[in-house]
Amino acid sequence: MHNRSLARELSLISLGLIKDKGDFKLNKFQIEEIFESALDSLINYCREELDNCESELGNASQKILESELQEGVDSSYSNVRDELKKSLTKIETVMNTISITLDFPKLIVSSGQIEIREDVNQRVCNLINNIKSIDSDIDQAMDGWRLKRLPRIDRDILRLAYVDINFLNTPVAVACDEAVNLANKYSDLQGRKFINGVLRRLQTI
Repeated sequence: MHNRSLARELSLISLGLIKDKGDFKLNKFQIEEIFESALDSLINYCREELDNCESELGNASQKILESELQEGVDSSYSNVRDELKKSLTKIETVMNTISITLDFPKLIVSSGQIEIREDVNQRVCNLINNIKSIDSDIDQAMDGWRLKRLPRIDRDILRLAYVDINFLNTPVAVACDEAVNLANKYSDLQGRKFINGVLRRLQTI
């Protein structure tokens, strides 16, 4: 994960810690405090993911053991093979999750917190200082819906994508891809589809 991707995720978590009344008013010191809380939340999330991975690996190992025992009782090779395939698939998924999760603390420690802090501060400041115009423009791309009707996390993902495109000169394709990545992690299936559709329409405004 690149620094900007991490900054976007920390920005999203930071926004979730601010009460959304449609008119944010925060000073730099308050934003810094929120950033610290967001960082703690992300680190705790990483720890929970690793704990979940440990549990999943234990379950997969147990399934393999049960398959071996089943082989001695049930001569159906296909059943044993299917159980082994499921266990190996689970292990592969867990290992991918571990790889992604371990990337977070490495970036936080080694890539320079000042750069990430400044990036988050810039994103959050751009958003809270222009929230009304941002929401208004997104509303135009909602095709019969209103932004305020969406879950908070989906609203903030769209807002950050707008900031990327219109304030930080991020290429539209990159901003949309990053928004979809955040949606894949933090939203549900319906939210992901809706965000993707709004982003496509937002590009034409």
